[in-house]
Amino acid sequence: MDTRTDAITHTQVLVVGAGPTGLALAVDLARRGVDALVVERADALFPGSRGKGIQPRTREVFHDLGVLDAIHAAGGPYPVGMIWQDGARVGEHRMFDPAEASDDSPYTDPWMVPQWRTQEILFERLMELGGRVEFGRELVAVEQDADTVTAHFAAEGPVRARYAVAADGGRSAVRRALGIGMTGETVDPHPMLVADVRITGLDRDNWHVFPPREGGDGFLAICPLAGIEDFQVTAQFPEGTVPDLSLDGIRKVVAARSHLAPEDVTEVRWASDFRPRAALADRFRVGRVLLAGDAAHVHSPAGGQGLNTSVQDAYNLGWKLGAVLRDGAPDSLVETYEEERRPVAAHMLGISTGVHRGEIRRGEATRQLGLGYRESTLAVDTRATAGPVRAGDRAPDGTVDGTRLFDTFRGPHWTLLTVGTDAELPALGVPTARIPDCDAYGTGVYLVRPDGYVGWAGDTADGLAEYARRMGL
Repeated sequence: MDTRTDAITHTQVLVVGAGPTGLALAVDLARRGVDALVVERADALFPGSRGKGIQPRTREVFHDLGVLDAIHAAGGPYPVGMIWQDGARVGEHRMFDPAEASDDSPYTDPWMVPQWRTQEILFERLMELGGRVEFGRELVAVEQDADTVTAHFAAEGPVRARYAVAADGGRSAVRRALGIGMTGETVDPHPMLVADVRITGLDRDNWHVFPPREGGDGFLAICPLAGIEDFQVTAQFPEGTVPDLSLDGIRKVVAARSHLAPEDVTEVRWASDFRPRAALADRFRVGRVLLAGDAAHVHSPAGGQGLNTSVQDAYNLGWKLGAVLRDGAPDSLVETYEEERRPVAAHMLGISTGVHRGEIRRGEATRQLGLGYRESTLAVDTRATAGPVRAGDRAPDGTVDGTRLFDTFRGPHWTLLTVGTDAELPALGVPTARIPDCDAYGTGVYLVRPDGYVGWAGDTADGLAEYARRMGL
């Protein structure tokens, strides 16, 4: 029986894709009181581990979105790499340059959580906030006018929204419908296999690495996935090979490249193959439709930058859409999304490619704590001499009278912060914190954006009220 209906669904924001990007955006919009509908072509959330690394900056984002405790409970730290040769352990391999936590940067290392679990946590948070996700909705066309976007689907009726966000992955149907090109390169011509498997006879204390044997086909890596019983198998193949994703095929690869027997691989729970590439969308916006996540930039998985850059796209965009739709800010605020995020995505694509090719270590560059928007039109610094933190920089954490600044910033609001000054402040209707000193900031007045970056900085509050009005405060 044909159950199709032509009834139009109305919403403020249509989010296409229920991956980490779309769900993070929907969570941010829901806590702002913005009506958003997430539609997903598949019948369920993505089942694999692919993007398993949560970088320090994304951990800060998840703290603000209210899911960090669940993320920490679901995962764990990365194990030390162990190099194997001829069935023997020959030495440890440190995957990441170490870093010490500090008062201003409490998270320094990536946290391992299988991607499917991260999505479940974001989905559960969205349901708590009253959000909506509809599965089995395949987009076939997009049209828009000056005021609305209308999305058409293979089944069910169309959806009409004020804005639409393409968070539907590297093969984005929305991006193709808009005719937006992607510029990029093949990072590595060798096909890769990634699979979630159950294995016996291998400990979970290390990330096991089996370099190519002389005359062999490629490397094999077997990583115990934190929080669950699965291992993630990654294998490289000669150019032109089509990896066999079946249980028998994966057993053969593991047995041929390690000391394990075929029967030690007892189950394949998910498997995929891909060719590492790097690509950047030519535009992140056309009219009222915006691109985020893999729809806008495709990374090599090396270094764990794809999911993290994608979630931070959503975090940048959520408060801007909220300000326009709920607070009366001008649409020009949404225009700054591409201005700020496309250069960051281009930069992180270079990092991902460099890590894949062994040119860049996993360390300071991959933690994403140093990313910012100093060149943005939203960054205004009126000080004669800038301190350690400038407008556009990430607002550091700190502890004042037992309270973390991150807890003060937490929520969908701006925060007014003064450090070492009793400057008179305008009444902006936002939380205000006055602290006597903080080495991470230096003396000054700071207006911290809802996404944790300094929007405005000054020695006094002169000019702050006008900036705030421009932001819709």
